[in-house]
Amino acid sequence: MPSAYQIDKQDGIYFLTSTIVDWVDLFIRDNYKQIVADSLNYCIKNLGLEVYAYVIMTSHMHMIAGAKHNNLSNIPGRMHRHTSLELINEMKQCRESRIDWVLPIFREAGLKNPRNNNYQVWQQHNHAEEVYSRKFMLSKILYIHNNPVEAGFVSRAEDYLYSSAVDYSGSKRPVNVTLIELHSLFY
Repeated sequence: MPSAYQIDKQDGIYFLTSTIVDWVDLFIRDNYKQIVADSLNYCIKNLGLEVYAYVIMTSHMHMIAGAKHNNLSNIPGRMHRHTSLELINEMKQCRESRIDWVLPIFREAGLKNPRNNNYQVWQQHNHAEEVYSRKFMLSKILYIHNNPVEAGFVSRAEDYLYSSAVDYSGSKRPVNVTLIELHSLFY
C-alpha cells in the first residue's frame, strides 16, 4: 500500500492532485488552462513526464503520471514554478478582472513560504498516491474523467476540453497523453 501522499518510487505511477492556493478558482478562463497544458507538454517532451490521464478543473488539477527518467518527484515542482510565473504574467497582461483580490492571496501565501520570493500560486504538496493496482488505476481514471461532469460543467466527460477523456474517446486535445488500454484494466 502507498505511503503518506508522497512520491516514494521515482519509477512508479502516481495519482497526483495539484491545487491552487486557497482553492482560488483561477482556471475559469481557457488561457490559464492552456498555460498548464503547455507546461505539461513541455514536461512530457523535455523531462520525460508520462501523463496517462488528467483534468484541469477551476481550482485544481488531477493527473495520473509517471516519468521515463525516474525523476517524477522533481517534475511537479518545476511545472508549478514555471506555471506560477506564466499565470501571474498572463493575469497582468490580460487585465484580469479579479486581479485585485487574487494577487494579494498569492502574495500573502508567498510571503508565508520561505521557499518563495514573491507569489505562491500552487499549494506545496501534490497529494501523491501510488497507483498500486489495475483496479485503482481504473477508479482514478474514471474519477478524473468524471470530475467535470460531477461539477456540472458538461453532461459527457469527453465534452470537457481540458481532460484526457477527450483522448480516450478517440480525439486529440491539448495534452499529449499516453493512452492506456482501458479494457485491460478490467481483467
